Amino acid sequence: MLANLKITEYLEKAAAGTAVPGGGSVAALNASLAAGLTEMVANLTIGKKGYEAVEEEMNDIAGKATELRKKLTAAIDRDAEAYSEVMAAFKFPGATNQEKEVRKLEIQKAFKHAALVPMEVAKHAVKVIDLAGRAVESGNKNAVTDGVVAAMNARTAALAALYNVKINLGSIEDDEFVKKMTREVNDLEQQARDKEKEILSYVKI
Repeated sequence: MLANLKITEYLEKAAAGTAVPGGGSVAALNASLAAGLTEMVANLTIGKKGYEAVEEEMNDIAGKATELRKKLTAAIDRDAEAYSEVMAAFKFPGATNQEKEVRKLEIQKAFKHAALVPMEVAKHAVKVIDLAGRAVESGNKNAVTDGVVAAMNARTAALAALYNVKINLGSIEDDEFVKKMTREVNDLEQQARDKEKEILSYVKI
């Protein structure tokens, strides 16, 4: 599993001349790191003098960030597996008309899955931006830059994941699926940018 590799091992795999892990897997990794940093800010606030009034909120942030981090960590492998399914579908036999039809259906199915996984990553990443914003606004001021890095990383992860959605949509022939996903992509892209901009606007360093 990619998620169980040492950092140096993962980086070597990402740098190798192979299709996986690619941008989608790296986006999931970035988003999971952002969730972890958000947890850190919350945990550095819990139990600290002067932050008693926000302890309940920080516990809420930490709990939600933990859940998202676990989902996003799993997506590091899920995204790579989804793209591997696309490559495998292209290797289906296509000598007869029946084989060609089966091959086409499998390819389309694989591309849809390869679009849905990074879409899920993007949705989770946008949620991380929200949590990071709350942590920055109310959390331990000594960790404010960590919260900002979390928000920026989550924004980058969201946009990166959405680019992976878009590239896969270009190969999908189901017009209704493509239209629905495109609307979601556009909405999430705007959310990610707007939320990060808002967080940065009230951080003075």
